[in-house]
Amino acid sequence: MMAGRAMDMTIDTNSTVQEMTEAVVSKTDHKESPRTASLEKAQTATKSNTTKSNTTKSSQAIEPEEWSIEQSEELYRINGWGDPYFSINAVGHVTVSPKGLRGGSLDLCDLVNGLKQRNLELPLLIRFSDILEDRIERLNACFAKAIARYNYPGIYRGVFPVKCNQQRHFVENLVKFGQPYQFGLEAGSKPELLIALASLDTKGALVICNGYKDQEYVETAMLAQKLGQTAIVVMEQVEEVEQVIEASKKLGVKPVVGIRAKLCAKGMGRWGTSAGDRAKFGLTIPEILTAIEKLRKADLLDSLQLLHFHIGSQISSISVLKDAFREAGHIYTELSRLGANMQYLDVGGGLGVDYDGSKTTFAASKNYNMQNYANDVVAAINDACTQANLPVPTLISESGRAIASHQSVLVFDILGSSDVVEDTVEAIVEGDHLIIRNLHETYASITRDNLQEPFNDAAQFKEEAISLFGLGYLSLPERAKAERLFWSCCHKIQRQLRSMDFVPEELTDLEQVMASIYYMNLSVFQSAPDSWAIDQLFPIMPIHRLNEAPTQRATLADLTCDSDGKIDRFIGSSSRDVKSLLEVHTLKENEPYYLGMFLNGAYQEIMGNLHNLFGDTNTVHIRLTPKGYEIEHVVKGDTMKEVLGYVQYSSEDLIESMRKRTEVAMEQKQITLEESQMLLQHYERCLTGYTYLSSM
Repeated sequence: MMAGRAMDMTIDTNSTVQEMTEAVVSKTDHKESPRTASLEKAQTATKSNTTKSNTTKSSQAIEPEEWSIEQSEELYRINGWGDPYFSINAVGHVTVSPKGLRGGSLDLCDLVNGLKQRNLELPLLIRFSDILEDRIERLNACFAKAIARYNYPGIYRGVFPVKCNQQRHFVENLVKFGQPYQFGLEAGSKPELLIALASLDTKGALVICNGYKDQEYVETAMLAQKLGQTAIVVMEQVEEVEQVIEASKKLGVKPVVGIRAKLCAKGMGRWGTSAGDRAKFGLTIPEILTAIEKLRKADLLDSLQLLHFHIGSQISSISVLKDAFREAGHIYTELSRLGANMQYLDVGGGLGVDYDGSKTTFAASKNYNMQNYANDVVAAINDACTQANLPVPTLISESGRAIASHQSVLVFDILGSSDVVEDTVEAIVEGDHLIIRNLHETYASITRDNLQEPFNDAAQFKEEAISLFGLGYLSLPERAKAERLFWSCCHKIQRQLRSMDFVPEELTDLEQVMASIYYMNLSVFQSAPDSWAIDQLFPIMPIHRLNEAPTQRATLADLTCDSDGKIDRFIGSSSRDVKSLLEVHTLKENEPYYLGMFLNGAYQEIMGNLHNLFGDTNTVHIRLTPKGYEIEHVVKGDTMKEVLGYVQYSSEDLIESMRKRTEVAMEQKQITLEESQMLLQHYERCLTGYTYLSSM
């Protein structure tokens, strides 16, 4: 056990019965439910999450006898967030159509089993290269269509922000797929600049240089022009103007530079502060005018060719984007009038991803599509330049999330579960305590029309049993029998509730009380850090058995020794809804159960950490072929030796230390020679193994 953050998520059904039932009992006192409390942060941010009432249709009205693929599609909302890449086939498996509407699909469950046969253990990150290619093609096609629609006399040149996913094979594929569109890269740091300069060899593609800069950063970008690359240094701090002027004098290079403006247009959601006067990056209007005068005096005003802005990631409302495009368009024309040689307008990021499939302004969604976005960019800038009678710029966007999210699927297995077990209700026998008799009568009194009163009675009798046990009037076997009867009452009430169209408000928390914990072979901190850090919703669902009714409700707990290592926020069954339990299937003995986390291809890999020394997962790149698929690349996950090396442990030193300890133990007759060798063999084998648990 770790000190500090305790491993406390496993439910002890004996010691926490009272705590677990208080939430339901307190409904009669009109107290806030745990489900509502768990959504408090999301409600504060969005003001729009759904809460349940006594007239709400039960979201747990699932009967195992009848279940269809269509019900799974609706339950997990796969047609909303998954279109056109993910769906469910006739045998109840998730399918992947990597080329979107252009045809060809793979059975995800069969693919995982095939990869396991190649000794690729779960958890497994699967990147579909065709999806990446399709996303790039879609974005460029949308801008091409918008340019044609509005008779825009300019062009579009997209760039991918490397910070979204710096993995080498991903970046190499992105550059390759972007070549027909002269798709470029955006660097937000010096290391990312090194990646961009070495990786991008597409003629005419842009390298946008953002982020904090020192003199070496600026000079490296300027010297890259000698290689024929168009590297544009975007001045985001006032001090960078002087850096650019000094570097130009030192190198004798005429730079291409841009200015990042702090817009008044307000962003929204978590990243809303990316705009405005107090934004982290960018120049205010007075600072922009000062920068122009400095460039003019240095005879570098004609080097100023780009205007850039960014109002935040994952913008869910198109109206917010429209306001920003209009304001930026006017700033661009004013810079031209002031004598700058304006050629480019970079609208930054913000193009959202519909994580929950609701197509709303909810933080995990967006109320527009990619074509709407492109249309509004082109129309706003076209209008501004037409009104000012000025040439239009080359349009640039830094769409990272919308490009990278869909291509990655994380598949993991469930190792086991912690359930509230329903025991057979035994008949009353002579000598049974009054408490046990009362609970037995309560169980018998539960009917469809009488649920609340029996639950309150059962909860009261259970508390009395615990009190009597504490006073010595109830034996341990008697207390155990009382608690089993209480849970049997809860199970009986739960079955009735699941068959009802409406759930009484006082009992809406019973499902939470009775929920299972499913233990996933995964580290949330390594593979889904945004789920933990910022409550990001990712679609999570079983990838098989989708033609069966998911009769269990569960939260997901990871392998780390940390109570925060869990996922208990899932896409709801209606617009803007966030639920605390995931509908899953009962685990079958000696059969694996796979879940998939989707749309997690942006940010998650690079932001993951080594909590409990769980390292990078195994990763494969899959490419669709006429006969099935090919594995382009395999990137093996971290071994224990590697993660120990990250924290300065030498595997050789560790092995030598263990060898010495076994020798001492043998001298003291604590271990035999055979046992010591077996221990050392296990130890060395572990060092070369995967940091995650071996599946069945």
